[in-house]
Amino acid sequence: MARSTKRSFEDLRSQAELGNEGGRTLHWEGDPFGALHLLDQTLLPIEERDIVCATVEDVWEAIKMLRVRGAPAIGVTAAYGVVVGMQPTMKSSPEKWRERLNEVCEYLASSRPTAVNLFWALDRMKRIGSGCTVDNVMPRLLEEARKIEHEDRDMCAAIGRHGAALLAEGKSYLTHCNAGSLATAGDGTALSVFYAAAAQGKNIHVYADETRPLLQGARLTSWELKQRNIPVTLLCDSMAGWMMKQGRIQGVITGADRIAANGDAANKIGTYSVAVLARAHDIPMYIAAPSSTFDFSLASGASIPIEERDPQEITNGFGKQTAPNGIAVANPAFDVTPAELITALITEQGVISPVTTENIARVLRDDAKGAP
Repeated sequence: MARSTKRSFEDLRSQAELGNEGGRTLHWEGDPFGALHLLDQTLLPIEERDIVCATVEDVWEAIKMLRVRGAPAIGVTAAYGVVVGMQPTMKSSPEKWRERLNEVCEYLASSRPTAVNLFWALDRMKRIGSGCTVDNVMPRLLEEARKIEHEDRDMCAAIGRHGAALLAEGKSYLTHCNAGSLATAGDGTALSVFYAAAAQGKNIHVYADETRPLLQGARLTSWELKQRNIPVTLLCDSMAGWMMKQGRIQGVITGADRIAANGDAANKIGTYSVAVLARAHDIPMYIAAPSSTFDFSLASGASIPIEERDPQEITNGFGKQTAPNGIAVANPAFDVTPAELITALITEQGVISPVTTENIARVLRDDAKGAP
């Protein structure tokens, strides 16, 4: 069971300003035999508390139970999870050690099926570990995990720079779920666009959907934007269409957990509905995601696996029963937005528009050779 430690938001902000040595969402403490520290996002916005993951089981549970979430943050967490998972095996033979490496990676891969960054990061860690000796493997694994974390921060900043150019002064934008600093090791994907625009002096306003499951927009996005002094208004998911009809939303920006080669994008459940509404109201629909989120092994979104979560997240959310006993429940965590509904993809390599297989390959294929 992971240990927990309480910290204040001022602690979190000061850590984020340190850059390489710790961030708001996650950070590693110690040498290769140290531990991973995560902000437990299931407690937000009421309580800000760290959990200390000292075993691979702790890391798996944190990913599975959404204590850490967001595709980039899951990938970074999994990378550090490999380091944690390999700590007890240093006196093993090389054969046993490599067998354990495969077991740890397969175990962490089973935590959540949709976010491709999880598998991308595990593949990187496995390649590094397989090419090392027992004597030098732990420092090399930690070095690679730190590299993945630092790359994620740079990626967030680049997405923000590219996306901010699409935002207009004095306009309002809708976002769905959480794709900010809580979902990454940096400033986020979708929310980094807002942060970058604000840093440029643009006055913008954000509408945040509540977002099922676990109300991640209400609990996390609104909290995060408020902390960063970005004007934000919280909406129920079912309000988005009416707000568009009234002319109060001029664009939509979300993140993604997996994007197929043709641009079909899986994101938190409800994103597809928002995209359809945006098209009906002639509003641009932008998706911000790094190249590591693209899965070039899938021709279209039809093959993206969709995670089905515990029905009690709907019937007994946060410990309060809101549905009859025994009622049938559908609780998919994600849906897939077709490429034709997406105005542009905002990546660290630039803006991709129109969203086609050819344009994606032209911008990203060379850069994404490490992707699955």
